This record gives sequence, C-alpha cells and structure tokens, in this order.
Amino acid sequence: EKLRISEPSNAYDFGQIINAVNASKDKAACADLLTVTDPKKLPVLLSNKLEGEIFLIFIQSLEYYVVGKDPGLVYQHLFYLSKAERFKVVLALLSKNEKEQVQQLFDLLLENQDHQYSLEDLERLKEVYEL
Repeated sequence: EKLRISEPSNAYDFGQIINAVNASKDKAACADLLTVTDPKKLPVLLSNKLEGEIFLIFIQSLEYYVVGKDPGLVYQHLFYLSKAERFKVVLALLSKNEKEQVQQLFDLLLENQDHQYSLEDLERLKEVYEL
C-alpha cells in the first residue's frame, strides 16, 4: 500500500511519517515528503530525532527522485538538514560507503546546477558535510 503523503504540520506528524517511510524503506514516499515539506522547517520538524537511517533515506530519496527534477530544492534540503540537531553526530557516524552516497548527491547537484545556488555555495556546503 502506497503511503499517502501530505505536508506535516508539526514535528509529531513529521516523525510519524518518517517512521512509516523508514520502516518500509519507501524512498519514493520519502521524496514526496521532502517535496511537500518546506526545507526551512526541516530542523524544527526533525526536532532531536535525526538518526543515521533517516539521514540516509533522505540522501537516497533526494538522489533517486528529486535532484533531476529540482536541484534547487535538494540544495535547500541539504542546507537546512545541516542545521538540524544531531547533524554533526550523524555525520560523524557515517561509514565510508555512506559518505560516498552523500558525495554522489553533491556530484549530481554540480551536474544539475541551477540558479538557486552557486558553485561557491555548493563548495561551502560540502565542507559542512565534511566532503
């Protein structure tokens, strides 16, 4: 059964959707969630719930479903994801393979560059992600 995704109004709703998405590993549904969620709200919606699994499904969903259509949105999500609580902790615990997935997404952002971010912006953000 496909998850129906609507814009979450608060951290609790967002958490419920994320748990469902994560349990089913439904990257398409996660991409839908990130498409309807204002990137600026991401740190508040995530609250202190950011974990490695969630971080990775975000990265994979953005890579598989969003970056080709809307690289600007992907950039915004990566930018605000880096402002979330526990971001540094999650980053520190990523394996080499997981870091490579993040690098791939940045490579795609470079290839699909749009007016919403400059090469300098991208380089700065890569430093935040320790790439």
